[in-house]
Amino acid sequence: MSSPRRNLAAIVGRWSARHRRRVLVGWLAVAFAIFAAGGVVGQAQMERVDAGNGESQRADRAIQRAFPDKAGENVLVQGIGGIRAGDAAYTRAVADVESRLSRVAHVIDIRSPLEGGNRGQVSPDGRSALVTFSIQGGEKVWPDRVVAALKATSAAQRANPAVRIEQFGEASANRAIDRAFGDDFRKAEVTSLPVTLVILLIAFGSVVAAGVPMLLGLSAVAAGLGLLALVSHTIPVDASASSVVLLIGLAVGVDYSMFYLRRKLEEREAGSDGRAALRIAAATSGRAVLVSGLTVMIAMAGMLFAGNPVFTSFSIGTMLVVAVAVLGSVTVLPAVLAALGDRVGWGRVPVIARRRRSGESRTWGWILDRVLRRPAVSLAVGAALLLALALPAIGMHTVTPGFSAMPRELPIMQTYDRLQKAFPGGPDPAVVAVQARDVTAPVLTQEIERFTREALADVGMRGPAFTTVSPDRRVAVVSVPLPGDGTDQRSEAALTTLRERTIPRTLGAVTGVRAEVSGMTAQSKDFNDTMKRHLPYVFAFVLGLAFLLLMVTFRSIVVPLVAIMLNLLSVAAAYGALKLIFQDGHGERVLGFQSIGGVVSWLPLFLFVILFGLSMDYHVFIVSRIREVYDRGWSTPDAVTHAIRSTAGVVTSAAVVMVAVFSIFATLSSVIFKQVGVALAIAVLLDATIVRAVLLPSVMKLLGDRNWYLPRWLEWVPQVRPEQPPSLPPAPATPDVDVPGGDDRTGELVGGPR
Repeated sequence: MSSPRRNLAAIVGRWSARHRRRVLVGWLAVAFAIFAAGGVVGQAQMERVDAGNGESQRADRAIQRAFPDKAGENVLVQGIGGIRAGDAAYTRAVADVESRLSRVAHVIDIRSPLEGGNRGQVSPDGRSALVTFSIQGGEKVWPDRVVAALKATSAAQRANPAVRIEQFGEASANRAIDRAFGDDFRKAEVTSLPVTLVILLIAFGSVVAAGVPMLLGLSAVAAGLGLLALVSHTIPVDASASSVVLLIGLAVGVDYSMFYLRRKLEEREAGSDGRAALRIAAATSGRAVLVSGLTVMIAMAGMLFAGNPVFTSFSIGTMLVVAVAVLGSVTVLPAVLAALGDRVGWGRVPVIARRRRSGESRTWGWILDRVLRRPAVSLAVGAALLLALALPAIGMHTVTPGFSAMPRELPIMQTYDRLQKAFPGGPDPAVVAVQARDVTAPVLTQEIERFTREALADVGMRGPAFTTVSPDRRVAVVSVPLPGDGTDQRSEAALTTLRERTIPRTLGAVTGVRAEVSGMTAQSKDFNDTMKRHLPYVFAFVLGLAFLLLMVTFRSIVVPLVAIMLNLLSVAAAYGALKLIFQDGHGERVLGFQSIGGVVSWLPLFLFVILFGLSMDYHVFIVSRIREVYDRGWSTPDAVTHAIRSTAGVVTSAAVVMVAVFSIFATLSSVIFKQVGVALAIAVLLDATIVRAVLLPSVMKLLGDRNWYLPRWLEWVPQVRPEQPPSLPPAPATPDVDVPGGDDRTGELVGGPR
């Protein structure tokens, strides 16, 4: 057996405590400098076309290269009462819209429903018509340039009260939705901070002790966002990456601080002096933070294998903020605690502090006693509950929701719904990029017209269908409406018909012509197909490296296998709950949403890596404590009892913080945020209760010393053991004797040794 290696966390913790002033000043200076530098250079965001996959992405790139940057817009002119196409009020309103738009800067390609060749721009019932146009410029200027067009549309509405005049399109919809998302994120940020602080106050009963994890979490997020902004100029990131960094950074930063701080307070309560308590916390909880952080980063790195740039940006951002949180926990935290000493208990909240002294973990002790008394029954019942919850996940359907996921109370979405009703498939058409040397050649022009006619017939739609030719005449874009809502089975079946039947027998039969389909339905399908192909690689990477890391950490092949199985079970249960609530719509009234018929396409993979990483936080923390006392000669059942009782309070508090923060996202307006928040909150809640309080102790009790089995041919694996705390009581004489100090007084702050 190899000799034990020195404990890196203990070494760093001792050095930081001795040089606390230098560490604190350095951390604040570096964190502020990175955040400021990131703010100066800004975050470079990827273009929408770069976020795609497969055939739809190739089509989008061909369109982007061939056409000047522009956004398509529609103005819906809809008769009120008995007004129909051809009526004077109707014709006057359409002409007024066209006249006003023609005078707006950056408005091009105006198409009138009054022109003979655009009959598809009038609805079958004659009540609605579309005036289509484009806004010149790229994505960055759309929000500003579309404002003038929106004002022109509003002015036309005021001048023509006999009809409804509303605008919807790529630029106007994205502007309205971005503003709604911005309001949502501000609400989440403003709400999450005080909620987290209140939970920390309840956990520790002291303002100073509650503020320490909060400040470390916020500084880690600030530095992580700054680093992400700097890195983004090499690898552009998705716009939502910052929100993911905030979510994960605050969660792990607070968790790691709580683990470290709680262990230091526990050792003080047990009689160790301040230096010894800090040394023990660094060697034990500090080591657990290192292992946990590495495991989380491994999970986040799995997104690099997803085959999509959006996941790459999520992976980079989360790995950066977790690395910063780990670095701060093992360096800054011991420096802060050394500087504060017993003043970490200042600012006691009287009522809460008295409640803390009653010993919060008695409830967990009561549960644990019964779990360990009948471990096989407890394991069977707990596993059955999670499996029953996971079972519905078999029928989970993933969709790229597009506009269907947006809150319907937004005026722009009400316009979208009216457009969709009047012109089914019109707002989310299939976009076919036809590439050739000259798409205006007579033979190809006829073939494009034939394709348009047959495509409409094949998918069972009337129109509107448009063809736009690029200035260099190398690309023609044909817009074909699809049935359904863009992501349901009708839309996907129509897409398959276009790709596999209509195009091959028309455009595909012409030599030198390349025709590829994009649009929301195509983008959704191509993304889902990519995820299915790459999932095995993600799972293999995350599970394989996590197994190796845990095997080295605990010198066991059983512990990592148990950890992986339990974590997969909690993830599967979260999938099942997600399917029941959002796909089947069982939570529509409570959460205030309308089912989109499935789960957001990128969410299952995202949840897997996030939940696997966060679940490992608790697992590593608890099992590290079990191994610590086991190495002092305790039996495995006694070690399990002592470790879970002594960590139950802090694990519960850490889980409550996560559940509270994630639940805030369930209150936001978009169903996408609701799905993310509910899934994360449910999974963390299940993991911190059923998995850690029932399944883990049951499994470890049943396995006994086999938990620590390591084959002889792996004896070369290096050992890293935490320094043994002198406060740890001797092993019980018999398994029936209660563990001394087992009723841990979680969160109680004591000024000095008793």
